[in-house]
Amino acid sequence: MLKIDVPATTTNFGSGFDAFGLALELYNTFLVKPSENWKVEVKGYTSGIPLNENNLFIRVYKRACREFGLEEKPIYLVQENRVPPARGLGSSATAIVGGIEAALSLHGKELPLEEKLKVAFEFEKHPDNLLPAFLGGFVISVADQDRILYKKLPFPEELKLVFVIPDYELSTEEARKVLPQRVELRDAVFNLQRSALLVASLLTKDYELLREAVRDKLHQPYRSKLALGLEEAISVSYEVGALATFLSGAGPTICSITLENEETIGKAIKEVVERFCGCKAKVKVLKALNEGVKVSKV
Repeated sequence: MLKIDVPATTTNFGSGFDAFGLALELYNTFLVKPSENWKVEVKGYTSGIPLNENNLFIRVYKRACREFGLEEKPIYLVQENRVPPARGLGSSATAIVGGIEAALSLHGKELPLEEKLKVAFEFEKHPDNLLPAFLGGFVISVADQDRILYKKLPFPEELKLVFVIPDYELSTEEARKVLPQRVELRDAVFNLQRSALLVASLLTKDYELLREAVRDKLHQPYRSKLALGLEEAISVSYEVGALATFLSGAGPTICSITLENEETIGKAIKEVVERFCGCKAKVKVLKALNEGVKVSKV
């Protein structure tokens, strides 16, 4: 039996829309073994996860087999979901990466990342979630027609990431529909300057720059209609000492970066989010993960 651990991810970091992604110390685990029939068992977060061949992991596995010329053997899949789905933490990317790795590992085949990405992009068109799940670390990616350029950088170990996860789902498709097709030049320049500043801040460990570096005019102002309480949560986080706060991925999860007082920051944001969304929210304090997907035999 194969055990495939794929990390959650957070993306965008405010100003780095569709460019920045980071692997997190939180995994979805997929246990896979050959079987006479297709069978799926789901644990943890189960809502909306198909228990048949419509399961995303199974669909990706089958597509990878066809693309790579492998025998499409039925499998028995046990999917242990610790990453909440449709919350901006890369849950779908874990299934995509896991399905590709399962197809290759069950057939004893190895391929370069570029070949794996050809299949992955059929299911997820944006590399900012996929690349950190494959590689780990803080990844800057550029999509250029048929090419993907990327660079993995270390993320400072001393930084803690506080996630406040509301108890409602927000699909990436829905979150993209609210974005404008055209933006003002000044807004594009605003984000360009700050995304560069964010990379410089992390590399030089000048964390006082982070608050300004995550400011955004391309996606968060529009998604705040769907990620309820976002603007108010950002404001209150700075009152209690956060270094930077932004929408995780497409949301509705909110992420804060800090060196200390993570419990205070999480509690303050949680109270705001619960008041605005009228639902419960969970707080998770996570560290960055420098390694990506892990495949082992059990």
